[in-house]
Amino acid sequence: MTETEITVLKSEILHQLIKKKLMKASLPEEAANEAANHLVFADACGIHSHGAVRVDYYAERIAKGGTTLHPNITFEKTGPSTGIVHGDNGMGHYVCNEALKYALEMVEESGLAFVGISQTGHSGALSYYVKKAAEEGYVAVSMCQSDPMVVPFGGSENYFGTNPIAFATPCEGQPPVVFDMATTVQAWGKILDARSKQREIPDTWAVDKEGNPTTDPNAVNGLLPIAGAKGYGLMMMVDILAGSLLGLPFGKNVSSMYDDLTAKRNLGQMFLLIDPAKFTDPIAFQQRILQMVTELHAIKPANGFDQVYYPGELSKKCYDNYMAEGIPVAKPIVDYLQSETVHFDQYGGKGAFAK
Repeated sequence: MTETEITVLKSEILHQLIKKKLMKASLPEEAANEAANHLVFADACGIHSHGAVRVDYYAERIAKGGTTLHPNITFEKTGPSTGIVHGDNGMGHYVCNEALKYALEMVEESGLAFVGISQTGHSGALSYYVKKAAEEGYVAVSMCQSDPMVVPFGGSENYFGTNPIAFATPCEGQPPVVFDMATTVQAWGKILDARSKQREIPDTWAVDKEGNPTTDPNAVNGLLPIAGAKGYGLMMMVDILAGSLLGLPFGKNVSSMYDDLTAKRNLGQMFLLIDPAKFTDPIAFQQRILQMVTELHAIKPANGFDQVYYPGELSKKCYDNYMAEGIPVAKPIVDYLQSETVHFDQYGGKGAFAK
C-alpha cells in the first residue's frame, strides 16, 4: 500500500475545523464544541482511531437524524451512590461529559458513585472522561458497549463489541495515570485509521471473511479478543455492566454503527468514581502512586526497549508532544474538514466494518 500524506495541524486549528463541520451537519454549538474537545484530545494522545477520522461518520449520522440534536438529558438517582443518566441519544461525547458531572457531584457527596448512562451515542475515547475525574482527585473506571464485531473465543461468528475499559488515578505532583484499552487486540477505529492512511495492519488484529488472519484493513470481517478466553471474558463483563444492567440491548443485539443512520444507537456506558479519602489518607495514596511509577521507571528495560513505562504513559508523552508541535492528521481528512462537504454519504447501510 502507498501511505497517505500526513498534514500537521495545531490543536486549536483542528478543533475549529471539527467544530465547524459538526455544526454544518446541524449539531448545536455546545455539543459540537464538546465533541471537538474530545476528538482533538484523542488525536493528540495518538488515539487517531477516535479522532478526526470519525468526523465524516458523525456528520452523516447527525445529518440523517440518527443523533438527537437537543437531547433531554435527565438524572435518575437510584441510591446514595448510584444513578442513571438518560441521554436521549444525544451526541455521545456531549451526553457522557454531562453524565460525568452528575457522577462527580455524587462522589463528592458520598465518596462513591456508580453512574450508568442509558441511551447515548458513540462516546469516543474513555480516557477523556476518567482523566477528568482523576484531575479532581478521584479514582475512576469507565466501560461502554460497542456493536458486535468480535469473534468470541472458539467461535466463528461475531457477537460482542470491542467493549473498552478505562482507568485513571491521581498521582502526586504529576498528571493522572490513565490507562485505556479495548478488549480486542485493537479497537475498530485503529482499522479505520489504517484505512485512511493506506497502511497494512498486523496479522494478529483481525480475520477476513474466511476466518483467516489479514493484514488488509479493507478485508477485516472480525476482530480478535485480547488474550483469547480472558479478553472474551472481559468483554462480556463490560457488556453486562454497561448494557444489561441498564436494561439495554446486549451482545449481537447492540445497534449497528452503520446500518441505519436515521435510527438512534441506544448505547450504554458506566462511570465508577471512588474517593480515596474513604479508604486511606489521600495524600499518602497519591504518594504511593508516584512511588509505583518511579519504581517502574527504575526497572532495567529488556533488549529492544529504552524505558519501562507505566500503562498508558506513551499516550501522555504523545499528548505533550503533539500539543506542543502539532497533531498529524491524514491529508484527505484535513481536505474534507476544510471543504464545504458536510459528509460523503458513505457509511449508511453498511455492515459492521463499513463495507
